[in-house]
Amino acid sequence: MGKTSGTDWKRLARTDDAQIDKSDVPELGDEFFERAELHVPPKQAVTMRLDADVLNWFKEQGQGYQTRINKLLRAYMLAHQRRRP
Repeated sequence: MGKTSGTDWKRLARTDDAQIDKSDVPELGDEFFERAELHVPPKQAVTMRLDADVLNWFKEQGQGYQTRINKLLRAYMLAHQRRRP
């Protein structure tokens, strides 16, 4: 689903933070974080009918299954929004 980033995540996970070249990324100072605002899309409770095996599979993945379902739906939505002329 979607385009991959090309990032070697396994290699990056093994890399010490001091080894990462951040010279092209400016440090964010205290002023930035003092003025920063977090904008989270509002959630809306809904009633949906899902196939039992689909819902059970998500629940088997553990806590946060509703968040994972929401992320998948958002990715689907964004992919289809980009396809519109």
